[in-house]
Amino acid sequence: MDDLWTNRLSWIIAHVTLFLCSSSRTTGEEVCDSALVSNLPPSSFRSSSHLSSSHAPGFAKLNRRDGAGGWSPLTSDRYQWLEVDLGERTKITAVATQGRYGSSDWLTSYLLMFSDTGHNWKQYRQEDSIGSFPGNSNADSVVQYKLQRPVIARFLRLTPLDWNPSGRIGLRLEAYGCPHTSDVVGLDGFSSSLVFRFGPGLRQTSRDVVSLQFKTLRNSGTLLHAEGERGLGLSLELERGQLLLMLRRGRTSSSEPRRLSSLGSLLDDQHWHHVALERRSSHLNLTVDRHTERVQIPAEFSRWDATQLSVGAIQDQGSQKPGVSKKNFHGCLENLQYNGENLIELVKLRDPQVTVMGNVTFSCAEPVSVAVTFPGPQSFLQLTAAMASSSVGFQFRTWNKAGLLLTFDLAQEGGVVWLYLSEARLRLQIHKAGRALLELTAGSALNDGQWHSVELNSRRGRLSIAVDKEEGGGAQASPSFPVSVEGHVFFGGCPADDDTQPCRNPFNVFQGCMRLLTLDNQKVDLILVQQKQLGVFRDLQIDMCGIMDRCSPSPCEHAGLCSQSWTGFHCNCSGSGYSGATCHSSVYEQSCEAYKHNGNTSGHFYIDVDGSGPIRPQLVYCNMTEEKTWMVIQNNNSDLTRLRPSSGVNQHSVHFDYSTEEEQLLAAISQSEHCEQELSYHCRKSRLLNTPEGSPFSWWFGGPGPGSPQTYWGGAQPGSQQCACGLQGDCVDPQHYCNCDADRLEWTEDSGLITHKESLPVRSLVLGDVQRPGSEAAFRVGPLKCHGDKNFWNAAFFDKETSYLHFPTFHGELSADISFLFKTTAASGVFLENLGIKDFIRIELSSSTQVVFSFDVGNGPLEVQVESDAPLNDNRWHRVQAERNVKEASLRLDGLPVATQEAPADGHFHLQLNSQLFIGGTASRQKGFRGCIRSLQLNGVTLDLEERAKITPGVRPGCPGHCSSYGSLCQNQGRCVERDTGFQCDCSLSAYTGVFCNTEVSASFKPETSVSYTFKEPYELRGNSSALPSSIYSDMTLRGENVSLSFRTHQSPALLLYVSSYYREYLALLINKHDKLEVRYKLDSSRDAEVLRSRARSLANGQLHTVTIRRRSEAVTVQIDQNPRDDFNLTSDGEFNAIKSVVLGRVRGSDDLDPDLVRVASLGFSGCLSVVHFNSISPLKAALLHPNTSPVTISGPLVQSKCGSSASANPYAAENTHHLSDRSGSVGSGEPLVNAIRTDSALIGGVIAVVIFVVVAGLAVTARFLYRRKETYRNQEVKGVKQEDSQDFPFNNQTDSQNPSNENPKEYFI
Repeated sequence: MDDLWTNRLSWIIAHVTLFLCSSSRTTGEEVCDSALVSNLPPSSFRSSSHLSSSHAPGFAKLNRRDGAGGWSPLTSDRYQWLEVDLGERTKITAVATQGRYGSSDWLTSYLLMFSDTGHNWKQYRQEDSIGSFPGNSNADSVVQYKLQRPVIARFLRLTPLDWNPSGRIGLRLEAYGCPHTSDVVGLDGFSSSLVFRFGPGLRQTSRDVVSLQFKTLRNSGTLLHAEGERGLGLSLELERGQLLLMLRRGRTSSSEPRRLSSLGSLLDDQHWHHVALERRSSHLNLTVDRHTERVQIPAEFSRWDATQLSVGAIQDQGSQKPGVSKKNFHGCLENLQYNGENLIELVKLRDPQVTVMGNVTFSCAEPVSVAVTFPGPQSFLQLTAAMASSSVGFQFRTWNKAGLLLTFDLAQEGGVVWLYLSEARLRLQIHKAGRALLELTAGSALNDGQWHSVELNSRRGRLSIAVDKEEGGGAQASPSFPVSVEGHVFFGGCPADDDTQPCRNPFNVFQGCMRLLTLDNQKVDLILVQQKQLGVFRDLQIDMCGIMDRCSPSPCEHAGLCSQSWTGFHCNCSGSGYSGATCHSSVYEQSCEAYKHNGNTSGHFYIDVDGSGPIRPQLVYCNMTEEKTWMVIQNNNSDLTRLRPSSGVNQHSVHFDYSTEEEQLLAAISQSEHCEQELSYHCRKSRLLNTPEGSPFSWWFGGPGPGSPQTYWGGAQPGSQQCACGLQGDCVDPQHYCNCDADRLEWTEDSGLITHKESLPVRSLVLGDVQRPGSEAAFRVGPLKCHGDKNFWNAAFFDKETSYLHFPTFHGELSADISFLFKTTAASGVFLENLGIKDFIRIELSSSTQVVFSFDVGNGPLEVQVESDAPLNDNRWHRVQAERNVKEASLRLDGLPVATQEAPADGHFHLQLNSQLFIGGTASRQKGFRGCIRSLQLNGVTLDLEERAKITPGVRPGCPGHCSSYGSLCQNQGRCVERDTGFQCDCSLSAYTGVFCNTEVSASFKPETSVSYTFKEPYELRGNSSALPSSIYSDMTLRGENVSLSFRTHQSPALLLYVSSYYREYLALLINKHDKLEVRYKLDSSRDAEVLRSRARSLANGQLHTVTIRRRSEAVTVQIDQNPRDDFNLTSDGEFNAIKSVVLGRVRGSDDLDPDLVRVASLGFSGCLSVVHFNSISPLKAALLHPNTSPVTISGPLVQSKCGSSASANPYAAENTHHLSDRSGSVGSGEPLVNAIRTDSALIGGVIAVVIFVVVAGLAVTARFLYRRKETYRNQEVKGVKQEDSQDFPFNNQTDSQNPSNENPKEYFI
């Protein structure tokens, strides 16, 4: 009795001292670091065992030498523990350990556990992952660890993991903290609840906050329900262990609650959880434990005020009867506060604003539920059934889809029973002599982390398994043999190294928790198991459930779907637009510019303007047909739209929606170098802006959000209240600054481009002067168009190893991605480095063929390497992409396979840096990088290297020399030309056109079409003749030619190309009567032409064929498509003198032609010619694209088309130019117009136009008839000549069956 009084007195003195110390040291912020253990009596200490009475747990006090100088257990293994009872729930902020005095006994690592009851322990984890704490290195030094998050608990337990291998477990400890103030209520989950009605004492403010702590064993129940007028309310409800924020519209059966948010998981673990709900003006902040989610307030809550707050149940407004429901909360609440007011204190004071319903207590009655955790592959629990039992029961929870739950032998039958999980379903299998005697299946989705009950019963010849009995899941059978539980029963697995045990596990091991184990309806005392007085076990954690939810909050970014097992998680990134272990890195480029430099052509692309940032990818059109690459973003009405007057409406307002979201749109504009949008107004007696001094009739809104009002028009300057004509001084009325302000009866327009980025995009139009009699108007707002990527070419050149750029500390604690391009001639150098106290991150070129990504987050340095077969110091651009997240690190170099390195399963994952970020060098100024770094992005944010380089010695902004990397994109003899930011393909020497000189230049020829490219006469032949001023001189002598072209035709024979000379020499390329190719060279005017015939057949079959002819002196090679090459040798001297012209189609002026060519040359060519190239000359390209500046003569119709495309099924079909289709439709009171504005007032003009059209059409028909008669006569003449042709040159005119008039021709007539 005296010992009891002494212990009690010591405990009181200790806590009074603790209270006084903590009170005296409170200055502003509470100081919470008082010693908690040193003054406790020996009875406050418990342990799994002790070596002797002098090694008892009561001697385990820091810096004490009592007894044997500390605690040591009877045996040193991982099942030992030391427990301290602090007397009441206390705030613990730090722990310290020390070895046993004067010994070789100390811990090197340990686990820390907390509890309120001495049962149901919870392991403390650092950063939600690290479970172990570092211990000591000797017996005397003190190692103190400050908890990152203070813990509130009564009991503290320390479990040794490792100890000095030369000694045994030895421990002295101390904990630090301060008292915890607590007001608690207990609710029975049946009829108990609290109702607070808001009045003067509970005033609402613009910022309302409700906060509390709760603990429960039931996974469902209503925590709070705030209700206002008309039954509109918000509630916090537990559902399957998650906390849901629900919106309720009244209490009628038809009004289903709407979920606004869900947060937390496994909240039914009988541990305290913190909840706070904060209401701001436009949103709610919901906090569960340490995680906060922002929730947008629905529109109906903008003026909502709560009149009643129900706790523990949803209570009807004004009702005095308790609401009985299974949804009521069963558990404990602590420190319930509303706007700083202690509501539990109001309950205790019986405040009139508070109504107590049912059985509410001011204490927390906690049922003792002992769980056991099976953490690893060696875990199992073996129990023995004293006699034949007819039933086994237990509850389990797990994330794994498979694992053995229970197994035992059938002694009488010699078989074995397995109860296991497979595909998240419960399966029972009875096996004997290699075959299954019985199989049952029950339940589904049992790997959801919830507790599930299982009962196995065998009575009266019936065998049944029940899963979650209340929900009615189960299966049963009537086996022909008895099934009873007797002998050894194994839970979770089998002993791995004991062949004597009758336990076999052909399935996966079970990883999860179990509780409420029963044999023949008798509960198994797991505490006796822990004390090794019952059963046998290995690698178990008893009296705790160590389940973790790795998907709450989800580590998967960008809406990736998280799934998990007991040991890890997986992110499904399908459809998210992102990749990687956590869906962090975007799979799309950040701009159209980037797509272009990957070699793409025009089309629709997803762009992700901030890479791995929060802005989602957007679908845009990239127009790459010009030197500048344009990004086109459509709005919902880019057609010319006519305004229809509406009675009683003086102003018309039109709103424009864009195909991308707001933040995507603004980011794309900000990133671009230039943006523009067409704004046009067509008017007839409808004024626009009036005068600069007066109020405008119309205006528009542009810029972020709804936009700001703008009173200038397209083509003018912001704030000018003018149109383009006012800026240029050419308005129809000089007294006004817009054409429409002249207020004339004739149609006119004001159009132009809005280029001020701060005013883009155009959000809406307000048009005012359309109601007067005779007023008519139409408007058009074009798509938003932007070009240039300020980030893509942002570069810096480092010319010395000691030069570097520095930026603020990189913050990538949980996930970090770094991407950049580099080029260098150096063999090594550091691209990037950022240091912390211990942590660091670095990317470097370690050798001429290897890039290394290294980092340390507290687990020791890790490296990811990529090796290249080719040297990386080739002064060409190479791309590096590195990513590090909580699961793995990866490194990608150019197009090589990705290298990855997994993170430790139970390690640190916060990257903590504090120094400056160094680019191109290191803090030690050693191993710096010499070369260029471009487009450096960290977590989607581009670092402005150029701006920082301008003020940094040894570093130059920009980096020339892009053709070495991108020059290969210029195809078909296109020449790469350097630009300050990027490059350009010069196609002047190519027969192709386009951004990359890969767009074929083709034309459809008719029999009368002729294209002639003329060279200047040589000087000695000119005499008094005058040459074309823009032509070039003919080479005096050619020792060789390179000729290439593509063609389609059904005509044979046909002349494809003819090259003439001032010396009556020529080169002719033609198809003969056998549909074969002939090349005719006449290099000596005194001799006959030499005829070279190719072996390729059927060239007049309407398919696309490509011909290449090369001559070097007398040697000639002919290549047709993929056919074998034909080689020939000429007998002439091999010199082609004084070229006169290159002719495609009909050859006019046949005085210099050989007689056998005259007849076919006069007939022309019917079909398609494409990409015609003669040495450095492209005559067809010159005729189609540069007819006014090239020495070309065009006669007859020349139709540009895509007939030379190999993908064209119909070579003579009309050209289908790919355009981005506009999204059109009526907006406001307008309707789309097509190509013109049709008005009733134009009736007279229309009649006149019709008359003129009829007259002109009649003349055209008459002329065409006469022309065709003439052509018929000519053809008849040719047919007459055909009979006289030589056998080498018969003529068969097979014209194309397709009607060439179907094309949309560009015709050139001379």
